[in-house]
Amino acid sequence: MLMEQLDYNLLFRWFVGLGVDDEVWHPTTFTQNRERLLEQEISRKFFEQILKQAKKKQLLSSEHFTVDGTFIEAWASQKSFQRKDDQDPPAPGAGGKNETADFKGEKRSNDTHASTTDPDARLMRKGGDGAKLVHHGHVLTENRNGLVVATEVTVATGKAEVDIVPKLFERRGNKNAGTVGADKGYDQRRFVESARDAGLTPHVAQRIPRNTTIDGRTTRHPGYEVSQRRRKRVEEVFGWMKTVGVLRKARHRGTRLVGWMFEFAAAAYNLVRMRNLTTSSA
Repeated sequence: MLMEQLDYNLLFRWFVGLGVDDEVWHPTTFTQNRERLLEQEISRKFFEQILKQAKKKQLLSSEHFTVDGTFIEAWASQKSFQRKDDQDPPAPGAGGKNETADFKGEKRSNDTHASTTDPDARLMRKGGDGAKLVHHGHVLTENRNGLVVATEVTVATGKAEVDIVPKLFERRGNKNAGTVGADKGYDQRRFVESARDAGLTPHVAQRIPRNTTIDGRTTRHPGYEVSQRRRKRVEEVFGWMKTVGVLRKARHRGTRLVGWMFEFAAAAYNLVRMRNLTTSSA
């Protein structure tokens, strides 16, 4: 799409430094440069520069945060999810160029099967949706304006949300005491311990009537209710990233590349959010 715009859009040519009659680069130029950009962590450096701008404009909270995760559909079809030992392949369908496969009666799990297209993808189910091959994206947002302060993409293991939080907490930019809100999925002892080790009070939605790790010592404070209201704003981040940021379905394969694009999308979300905040306050 960029090559197409450069062919006829003078504004695009001006932005990248091409003259009116200059030849446009070949699309493979980006492929050749991608490994260099990955190795130098360009997405992380870009993301951190955006956060520095937000901090300078006093748009970030240094005390109150929210953590959450979402599935990103992998760039791989269900037919690529095959047995690791190559035994008992799915029964062929009607044939044709894109032949269908019949998985009826076959037990498929991440222990016995893997995607031949994207080995990092895992078959997971969420809510009432059918199982899909996905990656797991995680964000830590601050509660003042809902800006993203840290991102990670991991293999979807079912435990990744709790396992990754120490890394997210470490990247929040400060060591101040504060709070972190989260949904019921984080009502686990490991998460509570990780939050407290980072100096954060876990304002997690309680799993009631099941056993909960959050008791009245936490829920009785007014700040708990505030955190529970503010934590829902993280869904705005995921909604924007999956629609405007075109991450409803990944366009890359492998956790590393998907994480690269996820971080760029979070930085773009912050830029749009910061523009709206500074414009409305002007």
